[in-house]
Amino acid sequence: MHRMESAQSNQRMRDAAALLGFVVLCLAVAAAGGAVTATSVGTWYAGLAKPAFNPPSWVFAPVWTALYLMMAFAGWRIWRRRGVAGVGGALDVRPALGAWALQLALNLAWSFVFFGARLIGAALAESVLLLAAILATAVLFWRIDRAAGALLVPYAAWVAFATVLTAALWRLN
Repeated sequence: MHRMESAQSNQRMRDAAALLGFVVLCLAVAAAGGAVTATSVGTWYAGLAKPAFNPPSWVFAPVWTALYLMMAFAGWRIWRRRGVAGVGGALDVRPALGAWALQLALNLAWSFVFFGARLIGAALAESVLLLAAILATAVLFWRIDRAAGALLVPYAAWVAFATVLTAALWRLN
């Protein structure tokens, strides 16, 4: 009995450490993107012509923080499913986690393209790629863990909105 409790305790510790790792990784990406954004948001971006539906600046930080935490939790839920018995054997979550890592990298790249390089058209193209990667990740996650897939829906919706916003900024500027 003691061994079983010890094994369960060790598993809970590994799970908690992994969740912390996912959160730290996502918040590190958020911080890196935020640092790049800060170089232009008060100057170059402030001077751009914006569409009427452009949200106020204060909206972006809380929305992105919530989305990054949801990304972290979704990724962690999939990570926890590794090796669990599935149809035809143990689940291989590597393709889903690979897609998750790709969308996270594309997410960060957008900040560098838009705010760092100030290339609105290239950022629009990158945003379309990012949205496709998020949707692919959500589908892969949904097949493994529906809650994890659902956690990416608000992210996909926000990036779809951001893509439309980027298109409008490109057209106006």
